[in-house]
Amino acid sequence: MSDIASLNQIENELEQLSNSAYETIQNIDDEKELENLRISLLGKKGKLSSILKNMGKLNNTQRPLIGQKANILKSTLLEKINSRKEELINNALEIKIANEKIDITIPSVGNPTGNKHPLISTQDEIVDIFCGLGYTVENGPEIESDFYNFESLNIPENHPARDMQDTFYLKDNFLLRTHTSPVQIRFLENNPPPVRIIAPGRVYRRDAVDATHSPVFNQVEVLCIDEEINFSHLRGTVLTFLKTFFGDLPVRFRASYFPFTEPSAEVDVKWKGKWLEVMGCGMVDPMVLDKLGIDSEKWTGFAAGLGVERFCMVRHQIDDIRKFYTNDLRFLEQF
Repeated sequence: MSDIASLNQIENELEQLSNSAYETIQNIDDEKELENLRISLLGKKGKLSSILKNMGKLNNTQRPLIGQKANILKSTLLEKINSRKEELINNALEIKIANEKIDITIPSVGNPTGNKHPLISTQDEIVDIFCGLGYTVENGPEIESDFYNFESLNIPENHPARDMQDTFYLKDNFLLRTHTSPVQIRFLENNPPPVRIIAPGRVYRRDAVDATHSPVFNQVEVLCIDEEINFSHLRGTVLTFLKTFFGDLPVRFRASYFPFTEPSAEVDVKWKGKWLEVMGCGMVDPMVLDKLGIDSEKWTGFAAGLGVERFCMVRHQIDDIRKFYTNDLRFLEQF
């Protein structure tokens, strides 16, 4: 009789635990409270373990029955606790999403506006000035052949510019262009004169990095081919461009040498009390035109080249070219 009483008592306690636990689980609205309930119900010192301690009073036939019911109850409680936990997580996520909803029609407040990199804005200004003078923009590949980069521009095989120390050579007679002049040759191959083009873009030279040199920099080449073009047209174009860009800075022309122009000159502006070279220019060498099948007796022209970094440094009084490439916001936010 005592065994039956003990069995009934344990079964009643399990049923009571089941009923009260189900109701409690559904009424909990906090994950932490739910975890505390799980421990209090199913932990080593929990209510289920406390009830099962009385199994020692049962005989060998009754113990498996109570053990089976206890395992079913434990699995059911875990399932309901996990289900409730998932509900709480989903509810919290829905509330968070609702609270964080962004009205995309509201104007932004306090977002800093971006600016062009000083090199890009400088190059854009240079291009705009020449476009205002009737020039069009042309582009070409940065990986060039030896023919377009050197041979077609009247640069002989033993010229220092072809040296391995000055040029990045690739496979199969290709290289990284050292200037944007090849764009002019490619354009003239398919477009007879008259021609007025500019060729902006990146160029590459094996220079050691310091305050005034970089192995990668930006260049703009200018080309004008027409009938009866002479040095006065070149000088007038350069002076107009420099005055538009810099204002009334003193300018001087110095005789120089470039393989693809004759005569050639370098152009200086007076900056901080010193003469600073900003451009190279000259009349297109007739041999360059003849190689392209252009009658150099009828057509003449001039070419000029300038470094965007140099113009940007003069414009903004920057003393170190490396500042353009460090991505330092303290520097870039000034523009």
